[in-house]
Amino acid sequence: MSMADSVRVRFAPSPTGYMHVGGARTALFNFLFARRHGGCFLLRIEDTDRTRFQQEAMDEIYSSLEWLGLDWDEGPGREGDVGPYVQSERAELYQAHARKLLDSANAYPCFCTPERLAAMRLEQERARLPGAGGYDRHCRNLDPVEAAKKMAAGEAHVVRLKVPNNRVVVFRDEIRGEIATRGELLDDLVLLKSDGLPTYHLANVVDDHFMGITHVLRGDEWISSTPRHILIYEAFGWSLPVFAHLPVILAPGGGKLSKRHGAASVTDYRNAGFLPEALVNFLALLGWSPGEDREIMSRAEMIATFELARVSAKASVFDERKLEWMNGQYLARRDPQTLLDPVTEIWKNKGWLSGDAAGDPDYLLAVIQLLQPRSRKITELVEQAEYFFCDPREYEVKPARKHFRVEAAPRLQRLLSELESQKTFSAVELEDLYRRLAEEMEMSAGKLIHPTRLALSGVGHGPGLFELMETLGRETTLRRLRAALDWISKREESPEAEPPGAAGKGDGQ
Repeated sequence: MSMADSVRVRFAPSPTGYMHVGGARTALFNFLFARRHGGCFLLRIEDTDRTRFQQEAMDEIYSSLEWLGLDWDEGPGREGDVGPYVQSERAELYQAHARKLLDSANAYPCFCTPERLAAMRLEQERARLPGAGGYDRHCRNLDPVEAAKKMAAGEAHVVRLKVPNNRVVVFRDEIRGEIATRGELLDDLVLLKSDGLPTYHLANVVDDHFMGITHVLRGDEWISSTPRHILIYEAFGWSLPVFAHLPVILAPGGGKLSKRHGAASVTDYRNAGFLPEALVNFLALLGWSPGEDREIMSRAEMIATFELARVSAKASVFDERKLEWMNGQYLARRDPQTLLDPVTEIWKNKGWLSGDAAGDPDYLLAVIQLLQPRSRKITELVEQAEYFFCDPREYEVKPARKHFRVEAAPRLQRLLSELESQKTFSAVELEDLYRRLAEEMEMSAGKLIHPTRLALSGVGHGPGLFELMETLGRETTLRRLRAALDWISKREESPEAEPPGAAGKGDGQ
């Protein structure tokens, strides 16, 4: 078909488990392709395997797509003219089309019991026959009259596709080029199960036809199914869609993705503090290249440049370190105001926002702005923030050994006196004070800066000290410096002295 025709693509997940990143990448590529060509992005739920169906998984599909911003044009909750969009609600359609294939002799009823099939497979394996495990076509040439009697008597059976003998199925994949499969490698697959429900293969083809799907973009694990699907299309006399099979996603070591390396669910990444726009950008680059070595791209830029011709057949590697880097880029650019509500909610749940802090959005926003550039994920931003609301309960061991030596006490005492007389507490004025004081004391400013940071935060790293002091405010800064001096004094008397345990929020500016 030409692109002048209306493009219709679909994402068709099965609600049998969590929605992993491979599925999200498939949904994204379909979404981008539809938007690029002004077409329709359709969501279809393939739930014919009722033994493995999970309502929680179906709910997660919806929530994950919505969180990623992959809005479907047609599908559950957004009905079009070709619904319903849940396969379990379309059983009669599949049964009717299985009967059509029986009537046209393109399919046949198979009455083989599970016991016979198991014995057949065992014998094939023992004989080491090519294609072991495939159906031996025992019922293929059953007398039609006898088969009709068995069916009329209610004898359990499945419906199988009658695969043509000596046929080579050839199709063009938009990513991989021409693919050919010999007919002897294709057994007579089951189309309709004994319970009257379709297999994936029949339902998939029937739905793609009646839903007007023009392009099938799916993972490369479905390449082996495509020749079978083509035979089903041909048996019905239907036109084929365009096929494109996306490259496999591998773990960094080159093996199969595990939950440790990218096979986690979209929800897991959401809970781990990743932003949807960062995950979308990262997934888009797993197999697709926009050219010009571009990496950080807006959704509009992805849509404007997405083409199947730039999707590689080569396997992609899921590098979570790169995802974290990319997420940090997006987090640094985010409007802090958009982070205020979700981050504040987490801080409340941790019990950090007691008293005035809970009602001071300006202070909370200032904290977020300070920590954004130093965070790769929202969770990191959240976890770094404790000292903005609670006085340090302890001091990081290595920095304390270095910066809280006994000789640091007189320097901090002099600094404390200067700060107590400081009327304004802006970052610029505080930096001037530290530089001047260091010069007067004939030492590097670092000998004042590092102990101050440790006293205020309990750790040896963080945002700029003077911005930190301005945000915490005069009262909190002085209180924590006094507590640090007290701790150094006690440490001189007893090396095992405990750090202070006072708690309180910064008092703003």
